[in-house]
Amino acid sequence: MTVTVDELQIADPADVWQAAGFTVDPDDVCRIGDVRVRLGGGGTGILGWSLRGLQVDGAIDGIPTVRSDALAPEPATHANGVTGVDHVVLLSPSLARTVDSLGAVGLQPRRERDAELGGQPMRQVFFRLGSVILEVVGAPDVANEGPSSLWGITYVVADIDATAALFGDRALPVKDAVQPGRRITTLRHRDLGMSVRTAMISPPILSR
Repeated sequence: MTVTVDELQIADPADVWQAAGFTVDPDDVCRIGDVRVRLGGGGTGILGWSLRGLQVDGAIDGIPTVRSDALAPEPATHANGVTGVDHVVLLSPSLARTVDSLGAVGLQPRRERDAELGGQPMRQVFFRLGSVILEVVGAPDVANEGPSSLWGITYVVADIDATAALFGDRALPVKDAVQPGRRITTLRHRDLGMSVRTAMISPPILSR
């Protein structure tokens, strides 16, 4: 069975997300495309996730993980223009260990890309979880102890310029994304009271 993302658990209170243009249901769940974002719970950042297609519950490389059999939700309409989750970034202190942990639950890397972060070499390893891309990021030649963590989320928006205008100076200028033909803006998430690093990206370019 294919492993897909059912739900991301995020510590932020619902009213913060509502103020950022997300529609949140009375149970504090935000339906973004076919992914649920469950808000609240204390702390900061992305607290864990639930995945379909797993055999058992349990942490994946230190990330709290719950097995889910839930059907995909009906997408909600969001005032900020968000239509889906493009990708989730996972920070790994040990890339080989993390890739092995993901492989143990049935996920295989689709591609890799070498880059730099803060002047240091970095490798990105990409996995596909249904509609969501998982981008695993870490130093290519370093293996440290400690758990991996879910670090940030990039959302697809219908109109990147309209979304950037909505957020005004709480978003960085729109620029070309790494993906050819797409454009992206990064939110100043702390200015919005959000604890998760957040970006907005234009829709994928459909091949002819």
